Amino acid sequence: MSAHISNVRPDPDQVLVDIADYVLNYRIESSLAYETARNCLIDTLGCGLEALEYPACRKLLGPVVPGTIVPHGAKVPGTQFQLDPVQAAFNIGAMIRWLDFNDTWLAAEWGHPSDNLGGILATADWISRNRVAQGKTPLTMRDVLTGMIKAHEIQGIIALENSFNKVGLDHVVLVKVASTAVVAEMLGLSRDEIINAVSLAWVDGQSLRTYRHAPNAGSRKSWAAGDATSRAVRLALIAKTGEMGYPSVLTAKTWGFYDVLFKGQPFKFQRSYGSYVMENVLFKISFPAEFHSQTAVEAAVTLHGQLKAAGKSVDDIRKITIRTHEACIRIIDKQGPLNNPADRDHCIQYMVAVPLIHGNLVAAHYEDAFAQNDTGIDALRAKIHCVEDPQFTADYHNPEKRSIANALTVEFNDGSRLEEVVVEYPIGHKRRREQGIPLLEAKFRTNLARQFPARQQEAILAVSLDQAKLEDMPVNEYVDLYVI
Repeated sequence: MSAHISNVRPDPDQVLVDIADYVLNYRIESSLAYETARNCLIDTLGCGLEALEYPACRKLLGPVVPGTIVPHGAKVPGTQFQLDPVQAAFNIGAMIRWLDFNDTWLAAEWGHPSDNLGGILATADWISRNRVAQGKTPLTMRDVLTGMIKAHEIQGIIALENSFNKVGLDHVVLVKVASTAVVAEMLGLSRDEIINAVSLAWVDGQSLRTYRHAPNAGSRKSWAAGDATSRAVRLALIAKTGEMGYPSVLTAKTWGFYDVLFKGQPFKFQRSYGSYVMENVLFKISFPAEFHSQTAVEAAVTLHGQLKAAGKSVDDIRKITIRTHEACIRIIDKQGPLNNPADRDHCIQYMVAVPLIHGNLVAAHYEDAFAQNDTGIDALRAKIHCVEDPQFTADYHNPEKRSIANALTVEFNDGSRLEEVVVEYPIGHKRRREQGIPLLEAKFRTNLARQFPARQQEAILAVSLDQAKLEDMPVNEYVDLYVI
């Protein structure tokens, strides 16, 4: 005889409560977090501006109904669009993620916390323009930076100990959850309403990683985070109407997230929410490449110079061995035909072969026009093999190191070899910040120059490179600096 099912509504899951209390009550005191957030902001917007040069990205932008302009709506940097905050979040999110060149967080789960900027900036701009229209005070860019720090923290802390990729889910589930929480707070939702909103994000349909892996790698991986941060704004607005939430969305027997999608395992947490993730985030500065390959590409550039100095060419190479970490092998160790740019920027053999031949790796190197006209790349790819180094894997997970190490050894047809080139930390790592920030600012200047005349570039730089000026500036006025 079966037992009756209890219909007593439970208290909210602790994970929901902790997220809501963090976005509502935690005060960010870290000057390092705010300084890093400013650098993250300009780098992320710069990535979006570069993506506007690619028709495949541009075709996805704009309103759902062509020609729609939303009064007091959020503006999309680098374009003429002024949209509702949900669609603006998608536009901004798709732009900044398109070229796989924005920041990264690597742990049990991987991801790009600056993906959350789509929802945060669109919502802050929309709120600010409406406040100004009503004679009220707009939000400032410090509010945006605070939102970024908190979204980074939620996504990154959950990612430390919980692997969504191992159950086939894409990391953008964490973008949706983090963006929902932060946007809900920005919209002025109560504690209970924020808990409801976050529960809606967990109960929502979640993206599979199909589009990130062979043989299905494709361009959805470039707009999936835009979709997630956009959906977050929608869910927060739904919760703002008073729509109910689902308190045991994670823990409910049979029907909850843990049982349905996480093999029955509850989330584990290494540390409480603070500002750790923003302070330790990884910037992609040198190369628009999947982050597990960044140090391998840097080593390949070094080897390109050594080949020239030795009077050798890639035709003299018999074999290249990449000593690497487990995550790199699982995600981007790929042989066989590469069908599109998304396929190529998730293949470590391709990302190493190009700089060995050409001395650099840039976004245009993934395009069909380049790849299909350089037959030497595929020939060299076939000679490149990955092997796991258990110490590299351990250091990758070590919270005191968080290295992303790769080591390349080139062997020649005559039996000789070059000394192995080892790079443990990419330039965008916290351990190389002093070296990296000037290059990050140079990257931003380059991306501004792609879209704006000199005077507009100067106006943006005057605010963006000054911490105090940026934090004090109204959001709508800052976004207006980027309008075409």
